[in-house]
Amino acid sequence: MTEMRIYHNPSCSKSRGALEILQERGVDADVVRYLETPPDRATLEHILDAIDDDPQALVRTDDPKFKAAGLTKGDVATREQVVAVLLEHPEVMQRPVVFVGERAVIARPSERVLELLD
Repeated sequence: MTEMRIYHNPSCSKSRGALEILQERGVDADVVRYLETPPDRATLEHILDAIDDDPQALVRTDDPKFKAAGLTKGDVATREQVVAVLLEHPEVMQRPVVFVGERAVIARPSERVLELLD
């Protein structure tokens, strides 16, 4: 199978669920704990290129940390703003993001990871 990578937050139930689905199917994935090693600009751009969602989908705008940072949805209205916010506040990145090759999904719900296993 093509290389698989998951941008994972172990404290997130959806992220743990996606990883569990992969493990149950015997899929070996490179696990990136993005809070320990935050993605750089190139990585964020790569994620945005690979997902089918609007750039804003990559930001947890409903997360208390988003509001505590003084951010509003207007602060992530464009792709460049999304990248800038996530570079400064990686803790508000939507998770998990799962890649197979050059395709990726935000696995919310966790079962969305199955879209990549076809």
